[in-house]
Amino acid sequence: MLDEKPSSPTDLELDELTKETHTPHTPVLPSPGSASSSSPRGRLTASTIIPIWIVLSSSVIIYNNYVYNTLDFPYPVFTVTWHLTFAALGTRVLQRTTRLLDGVRDVHMDQATFVRRILPIGVLFSGSLILSNTAYLYLSVSYIQMLKAFTPVAILLISWTFRLQDPNKKLAVIVLMISSGVALASHGELRFHLGGFLVQAGAVVFEASRLVLIQILLHNLKMDPLVSLHYYAPVCALINLCILPFTEGLAPFRALSALGPFVLITNAGVAFLLNVAAVFLVGVGSGLVLTLAGVFKDILLITGSVLVFGSPITPLQVFGYSIALGGLVLFKTSGGK
Repeated sequence: MLDEKPSSPTDLELDELTKETHTPHTPVLPSPGSASSSSPRGRLTASTIIPIWIVLSSSVIIYNNYVYNTLDFPYPVFTVTWHLTFAALGTRVLQRTTRLLDGVRDVHMDQATFVRRILPIGVLFSGSLILSNTAYLYLSVSYIQMLKAFTPVAILLISWTFRLQDPNKKLAVIVLMISSGVALASHGELRFHLGGFLVQAGAVVFEASRLVLIQILLHNLKMDPLVSLHYYAPVCALINLCILPFTEGLAPFRALSALGPFVLITNAGVAFLLNVAAVFLVGVGSGLVLTLAGVFKDILLITGSVLVFGSPITPLQVFGYSIALGGLVLFKTSGGK
């Protein structure tokens, strides 16, 4: 999962990634099935890999925001396409030089599997990445992180709509908590932009739909984050290439000389390293530990956004986001049931 949208792994995604080794948030990668037991995740401890993951995840978000706004390169479709192309090449290099992608051998990928399972999720993944990156052109980093807290609610609403899960009072309270918290955070936003809000809302819908579809279509496939990226990166890159002429055209290519190769390579490299860290992350702690790490990362990121980019936040936003986070943790501790 390419955390270019940038976020912590969602609860549902972590459940899918860790169900073999652990009991039952900002997705890093599409995470079909359970992680392969052959991955070398156990070599690092939680105290080592979680801080590394937090730094890399925050760095991707801050770096992307810096490229879009400070360096004046407002081309999220091109940026996402470049990240995916870099990831497609990177996973194939790692496959030939390391054992990190040994799990590819455990996946039987034929044409029918690709068309029925991989392609639909790839379309949703591509839409999620494009919309979530586009939101950074209009909204602050801190506010976007607050809006992403609504993703578990969107997952539950979609599951209830299609009768994949039965509603109950506990989940209704969680939905109310997260929804109310996000609403308060939105009401307190000083630089509210309706277009940016709708774009990020669309990204949440795409992401939630992707995670629900993963549970339906890929429950019996074993893919850790890098194996998943190995299959999805080229698919999403091709989808984005088809979209690029109709959205940004040749403008990003003309602006590349001003951006420079160093920024291009390091920006995509940090995003790719985040996915490598995700392989180790899912094997070092329980789902609750990882969720709390994601919450801690978001708090640090919001604080950093205020200090680095001068993003204003109000007491009402802090109060609302605290309620939403409380609902998120409650959702995790209840196992999403």
